[in-house]
Amino acid sequence: MTTDDLFINSKGAYLQVKNQMFCIRTKNAKTREYHAHAPIAPHTVHRIFLHRGTAVSVDAMHLALINNIDIVLMQHDDHPIGRVWHTKLGSTTKIRKKQLEASLNEVGTAWVKQWLSTKLGNQIAMIEQLKKHRESKRTYLHEKADKIRALQTSIEALEADHTEAIADTLRGLEGTAGRLYFETLSYVLAKEYQFAGRSKRPAHDAFNAFLNYGYGILYSMVEHALVIAGIDPFVGFMHRDGYNQRSMVYDFIEPYRGHVEQVVVKLFTAKKVNQSHTDAIKDGVRLNEMGKPLLTEALGKYLRGDKIKHGRKQQTRENIMKQEAVTFAQSLLKGQALSDKPQV
Repeated sequence: MTTDDLFINSKGAYLQVKNQMFCIRTKNAKTREYHAHAPIAPHTVHRIFLHRGTAVSVDAMHLALINNIDIVLMQHDDHPIGRVWHTKLGSTTKIRKKQLEASLNEVGTAWVKQWLSTKLGNQIAMIEQLKKHRESKRTYLHEKADKIRALQTSIEALEADHTEAIADTLRGLEGTAGRLYFETLSYVLAKEYQFAGRSKRPAHDAFNAFLNYGYGILYSMVEHALVIAGIDPFVGFMHRDGYNQRSMVYDFIEPYRGHVEQVVVKLFTAKKVNQSHTDAIKDGVRLNEMGKPLLTEALGKYLRGDKIKHGRKQQTRENIMKQEAVTFAQSLLKGQALSDKPQV
């Protein structure tokens, strides 16, 4: 049975329960009257995303939890601020002890190098893919790919007994690769959508607004996969620990950011995006009620609908990510890093 993410993002929308089914009521901004939508069976829901200005009943939360459905609370900038999930997380104390140990030794360093190398490898693959049907831009794209490939080699060559010893160098190499990569993505877009580098909170352009919203969804998926696998999302290997900072989520997500980038680039290059999908806000741009469904549907299909070969089976990208989280946890118990890079 295919399940979908349920996004409650219309101001005034209310999620409740009727006859053990989820029911959504939305308010008409002009008439102030509520409209009841078709009931939704719990077994068809994977996660529930609640945005500001919406509400949920305790009965709906209870129905979600007994069906192992995460409830994710989103901030105004479309990043998750918190979540409600079942207390049976499946984690073990031993995994988290080993995770803490790895954060201070060469095992953590090996994982960080592996994640970043995979991330840069995905960037190179994206650029190689963009060469197709762009003969006039092949030289430019080839040069960018070669530069990122050199940075990838530099990351793989680094050695240290603990990540902190090479953290600044890693960040510098990763940051340089990121600048080259996003310059390249901007270069292949239509002129009205080209952008000057990454911008986050807020996005300064439509492309970054789509990226930010997609990354927000991916953060939630990664955190869920880690916690279910027994990994502490707050104990990272490279990203700095801080109060309420989910450092491991930011570490583990690196090889998978390319999923969002693939979907967003395709939406823009296929001319699926137009000015009606974003709104101007103070100092930036954000997705609106037309832009969010466009992205969530495309990203959901890419991550949870389409299947690719993984090992001997055809699996969705989200399931592969969950399996990689479990493999990560098992490797920590053995005190070692994987010999194979994560498959993305």
